[in-house]
Order: sequence, then C-alpha cells, then structure tokens
Amino acid sequence: MIRFLTQRLIFGAGVLLMLSAFVFFLFFVAPGDPARMIAGDKATESQLEQIRKNLGVDRPIIVQYGAFMQKALSGDLGFSYRNQQPVAPIIVRRIPITLSLVLGGALLWLSIGIPMGIMSARYAGGLRDRIGQAFILVGLSFPTFVLGMMSLYLLYFVPKQAGFTLFPPGGYKALTTQPLLWAWHLILPWTTLALTMAAVYARLTRGQMLDVMGEDYIRTARAKGLSERRVVWKHGLRAVLTPLVTQLGADIAMLLGGVIIIEQVYGLQGVGALAVQAVANQDRPIIIGVVLLGGVFIVISNIIVDLFYVLLDPRVR
Repeated sequence: MIRFLTQRLIFGAGVLLMLSAFVFFLFFVAPGDPARMIAGDKATESQLEQIRKNLGVDRPIIVQYGAFMQKALSGDLGFSYRNQQPVAPIIVRRIPITLSLVLGGALLWLSIGIPMGIMSARYAGGLRDRIGQAFILVGLSFPTFVLGMMSLYLLYFVPKQAGFTLFPPGGYKALTTQPLLWAWHLILPWTTLALTMAAVYARLTRGQMLDVMGEDYIRTARAKGLSERRVVWKHGLRAVLTPLVTQLGADIAMLLGGVIIIEQVYGLQGVGALAVQAVANQDRPIIIGVVLLGGVFIVISNIIVDLFYVLLDPRVR
C-alpha cells in the first residue's frame, strides 16, 4: 500500500509540474504588460522599466519560472497586479465557499441519484422505471442556469412578492459563525447543483445495476433464499460502487476548481467567480493560481479514488 501510494504521489507531482509549466509559459506569451497594469497609461518608459525590474519580468522566462516554482512550493503563488494583494490569500478566502457548495451538493445528489437508479433498475420496464427515466431526462435536459433562475423566481421572488422570505436570494455566511444561516443560504445552490448531477448518477447506477443483476453470483444469492432487498443492496450495489466512485472523484475535482455558473447565479464569491473576474481583468497570477488549484484537486481526488478501488475490489488488492 505504501509503495502504491508513493507511486501515485510521484505521478501526481509530475502532472502538477507539467501543468504549472504549461500554464506559466502560455500566459508569458499572451499579450499584456503587468507593469502597465500597475503604473497606468500615463507612466513613462523609464518608470515601466523600473517596475518590470522590481517584478522580475525582465528576466529570461526560464529564470522567471524557476523563481515562481520556488515560491509556489512555499505557498507563494505570486502577486495580483489588479488587486494589489498576494494571490494565495485571495484564493484561500474563496475556497470555503466553493467547498461548502460542492460537498453539500454531492451529499444531496448521491442521496437522490443512487436510490433513483437502483429503483429504475430493480423495476425495469415498469412504472417506477419510467418515472426514474423521466427524472433523468429532465435533469440532463435543463441547463444549470435555467434551474437556478427558476429556483430564484419560484422560491425567492414569488414569496417576496407575497410578503415573506422563504429563501435568501444568494450570498454566503460562514459556517463557523452561524451554521444555520450558512445552510439556509446554500439550500437553493445545493438543490440546483444536486438536481443536475443526480440525473447523471441515476443513469449511471441504472445502467450498471442492469448489467450486474444478470450475473451468476446474483442468481446464486437469490437461489440461497436471500431477500431481494439484500441481494440488491449488499451484492448488486457493491459491484456498482467502483464506477460510481470513479465518476464522483472526477466530478468533485472538477467542481472544486470552480462551480462557475451556480456561483454567478446565486452571487457566491467562490473560486469560480474569482476565475471569471481574473479572466475579465486579465489578472494572470490569479488565473495561474486557480488553474494550479484545480490541478491539485484533480490529483488528490484521483489518489483517493485509487485508494477506494483497493478497499472496494478484492481483485485490486
């Protein structure tokens, strides 16, 4: 296990190194002058040269990349010229918002999608299966921003017009200060995220369960007199968990890099909103920091998924 984990960590470090090099060199050749962003349009050329020297952007790109990596390993991701602040604290302040949204939404979509998929597979061709497939079709067809706007209209705007507040329109409250207010502000974002993602997991669970329920060991379990519920949940679901864990790891890693649409709809100033602002402002240090953060989440999630494979599947052990 230690050797396995060490190999995965070395491979993940290599991936992050290649990602950092690609992103850094890509933004180095992009148009724009950080000295001009700091000094403004009225600065003289001598002033700009002095600022470039202070920032170190007048040095060769390899030297700049080496200095960047040396600082990054100590947690320093550079300096935002637009915000006049270090990049790392800016990103760290946004992570709890995105983390709260994604993890809460994941618990909700798993609790909806997996039982829905099992129900559809267990009663394939029947009324319950049709209901499940209708849910999957609707969830996959509706864009996230449409569900978000509908939720705001039906659950915030309409009650507000009637004189009472059912849910807040958006924003974020810290979990550590007011847990109930934290959850109240995130119910609509969680629901919007969960409805779209639950459809994906319901479809995946249904397809996998239909394949598994025809296997020989399932027929053997039934022949031994086990109840259908026990056959489904103990024997069938365990075989389905491996592809579900794979999908879950990829989805959570991707969403932790920024749930852009939902954060924009509900006014949540998370990592996704920060990425949008950085792209609009051409704030390269923040863009590089957000991309690297997304890479870190992907590497960590893949390592966790690999460890779950070992726990779930005896053949891997």
